[in-house]
Amino acid sequence: MQVHHNFENLGNIKNPVVTTGTFDGVHLGHKVIIDRLNYLAKSIGGESVLITFHPHPRKVLYPETAGKELKLINSQKEKIQLLEKTGLNHLVIIEFTKEFAQTTSREFVEGILLGKLHAKIIIVGFNHHFGHNREGDYSYLYELTKNHDFQVEEIPEQDLENETVSSTITRKALAEGRIQRANAYLDHFFIITGLLRKGDAKCEEIGFPTLEMVIEEKEKLVPKDGVYAISVESGNKRYRGMLNIKTSADGNMPSVQAHLFDYDINYSLINKQATITFHKRMRDELQLNDSDCLRKQLKQDRAEIDELIY
Repeated sequence: MQVHHNFENLGNIKNPVVTTGTFDGVHLGHKVIIDRLNYLAKSIGGESVLITFHPHPRKVLYPETAGKELKLINSQKEKIQLLEKTGLNHLVIIEFTKEFAQTTSREFVEGILLGKLHAKIIIVGFNHHFGHNREGDYSYLYELTKNHDFQVEEIPEQDLENETVSSTITRKALAEGRIQRANAYLDHFFIITGLLRKGDAKCEEIGFPTLEMVIEEKEKLVPKDGVYAISVESGNKRYRGMLNIKTSADGNMPSVQAHLFDYDINYSLINKQATITFHKRMRDELQLNDSDCLRKQLKQDRAEIDELIY
């Protein structure tokens, strides 16, 4: 997958099949769109192109209202990492600014999708809107096909057990700690990617050294406080372990502390890039100030997680 940051240096993309959107989470519904995108591209001897935006449009357009408290399922790095696995040919990441937000739907389609990309097929998700004041949609695109040489296709909304899958409902599940439900919506495991550093000294003193994950983007959604069964991947190796999330005293970014069952790895991964994968939420965060009580609880947590198959 080639990653581009503007429309000026795309090169010669053959018979582009294009879709646009934020694609936060790269969830089940997104994957249906991308699978169709890739299929149609191959069917016409073309290449698949996904156009996405950074920062999230709501962060720019409504910084004091809808965008202020918006947390995102993926950091920019994580989204690229997930999209890379889908078979996409091209990812175009456009800086979303207030100026770009003034682009009308006609300017976006005729000037960019057709004028710069020369799109052959444009795919949109169910109820997708684009352009200034969200004036563009499938019906608008269909009308344009009458005077321009391209096709348009709309992908129906996707559901899981009769529940519509969306980034919003996935964020809600994560915020409530319903990891397994969120993983089902995503059709992959929820991840946090970043730098690991030496963790809580108190845990190390009682024989449970931890690694703290540095959250690289303040907009990154961190699941509900509690203890989770996790795995950690770094340097093409995977390790099982447990993780504790605790909201900081100042109410800002939560503390994310992982203990890996391979004891020595907890030290060798300090200052290494890694990906934490969430498998199951085990329990709520407990206030245990006594070292013996904490050690006993951590031993119990480890024993329970060690019984899980993942």
